[in-house]
Amino acid sequence: MNNKTIILIVAAAFVAVLGFNTIFILDETQQAIVTQFGKPVGEPRTEPGINIKTPFLQRVSYFDKRYLEWDGDTNQVPTRDKRFIFVDSYARWEITDPLQFFVRLRDERGGQSRLDDILDGETRNAVASHDLLDIVRSTNREPEVTDDYLEAIESLEDITVGRDAIERIVLERANERTADLGIRILDFRFKRISYVEEVRERVYERMISERKRIADQFRSEGQGEARAIDGERERDLAQIQSEAFREAEEIRGRADAQATRIYASAYNRNAQSRALYEFTRTMEAFEKTLDGQTSIIISTDSELYRFIKSP
Repeated sequence: MNNKTIILIVAAAFVAVLGFNTIFILDETQQAIVTQFGKPVGEPRTEPGINIKTPFLQRVSYFDKRYLEWDGDTNQVPTRDKRFIFVDSYARWEITDPLQFFVRLRDERGGQSRLDDILDGETRNAVASHDLLDIVRSTNREPEVTDDYLEAIESLEDITVGRDAIERIVLERANERTADLGIRILDFRFKRISYVEEVRERVYERMISERKRIADQFRSEGQGEARAIDGERERDLAQIQSEAFREAEEIRGRADAQATRIYASAYNRNAQSRALYEFTRTMEAFEKTLDGQTSIIISTDSELYRFIKSP
């Protein structure tokens, strides 16, 4: 390898290094600040494409143009009505002025740290300024009742502000404090709200007590209904038995009357028929009153002996 080739290789390497330190490329998701000796130079670079800077002297700091996520830590906060709750929140934010953002916060990690202070503080202030009902509910809606018998039991207390309004309050106040930081908070929400252990136990006890009260009310109503049903059943049974007895007696009376008419008719036909009737009735009497082991003593003038003595 001769000297000319070596010179060409060195020159090409120098040009490559020079180009690498002179040209930088921004994509659609990025914006950048060019700094020289740690201080910003020129306007922020926000358009995607090829950009140029002074090689070796200037550096490029990149920032995201997309919506960024902030996820707060779960904090224990007292409400205005002295209920201690755990509040977990989140937000979405963006860098609107990369130059101001760089001057005040330097990078996204600094922005996240500053948002921790601002949003956590505003969350505490908002929660401490409102009652628990306003934090967990958004509207004074009517409770959804799936069964008619719950209409008089289920009820909701009215709220004055509501959860959505409190979230908007936190968002507005937080944006006021971030106006000079080059960032804008797009949205703020309570991700989760839960009771501390002591309050949770009291809430469970209240829920259990309420459900027991409802159960006792249902049990009392059920017992009343059961007594009413038993009373109706006994009344209906007595009525059915009374009507059945009356109908049976009427049938028995009609049968006895018909039998009497038949006997009378048969008796009144003629003497021979009457004699046959008397004989048949007497024999039936013998059959019903006497058996193979019965002994009977009768006089000769007895009605029973009459057919034996003179058949």
